[in-house]
Amino acid sequence: MPFEIGMLTFGEITEDPLTGELPSPRTRVRETIEQAQLADEVGLDLFAVGEHHRSDFVGSAPALLLAAAAEKTRNIRLTSAVTVLSSEDPVRVWEQFATLDLLSAGRAEIIAGRGSYTESFPLFGYDLADYADLFREKLDLLLAIREQNPLTWTGKLRAPLVDADIAPRADGDTIPIWVGVGGSPASAISTGQRGLPMAMALLLGRLRQHEGTAALYREAASQAGHDPSSMPISINAHGYVGRTSQGARDEMFPYFAQGMADNNHQRGQGMNLSRAAFDAQSSPSSGLLVGSSQEIIDKLMTYHEVYGLSRALLQMGFGGLPQKLHLETIERLGTEVAPVVRREVAARERTAAA
Repeated sequence: MPFEIGMLTFGEITEDPLTGELPSPRTRVRETIEQAQLADEVGLDLFAVGEHHRSDFVGSAPALLLAAAAEKTRNIRLTSAVTVLSSEDPVRVWEQFATLDLLSAGRAEIIAGRGSYTESFPLFGYDLADYADLFREKLDLLLAIREQNPLTWTGKLRAPLVDADIAPRADGDTIPIWVGVGGSPASAISTGQRGLPMAMALLLGRLRQHEGTAALYREAASQAGHDPSSMPISINAHGYVGRTSQGARDEMFPYFAQGMADNNHQRGQGMNLSRAAFDAQSSPSSGLLVGSSQEIIDKLMTYHEVYGLSRALLQMGFGGLPQKLHLETIERLGTEVAPVVRREVAARERTAAA
């Protein structure tokens, strides 16, 4: 299957560690749409917006940002990364993304996840004790909505639906629904059993640390009667494409370290990342995608070799990277990295099939 490359953002509002400037929410929102427009122009396959419900992010309503992006783009697919489905109403999620699908002429996708940040649970009145059960039941309902209208459905944690007309419908036949998996074996197995595409998140650590996750996913898919070779897997990872190897590291580090300190899971209790630790995370055996265009090409090819990936989403603005640098790295990803990776993966797969 064709290899897809895209970018994702959560729209962090982080103080610039070099200038002390703090972007306004309005500025960050407009910059996010500008990033989508450039990503489309340089030929990237996907633009993704994550969901966090705190004042140091503007991405609490991904469908709205994606709808604005739809009006500024022509070809790029538009997806959440992720929709925190456990604290959402699947009916409303479908309505929003079906509307996005109509606005964008069939370019909408959903990556549904449990959410690694948990602010949305008390915000919307959910109990964290139901974390796993909420996701399972709501994913079942979202998939049922996608397949059937009108719909009659009964669950344990939501009011039933009786012959419910859920509209609009997708622009085309359907809307792709992926499942975001952070590494939990149970999540990988469940996703494989359902026959759904799996989006793995690798924030820091070894490049190969999800090998077991991918193996469990494919084994579960096979046992459930699905063809594992036809089921897409993607990686969502932090990245930055610089003009040179050293320059990329020097430019990304101060912002990435600031993001780890300020925007990590618990505000004010973030991770202090040293330069030595950052450099180690950018080595060929580690998951961070930072370096020259050739380094990013090489590492994405390694990801493909290890996991059989068909998609990679790079989060390149973490920590409030200045817009100028963010746009430059988007352009390099689209013009220097993506064409080569797509060509090399296609050649590798032709050789394997011969």
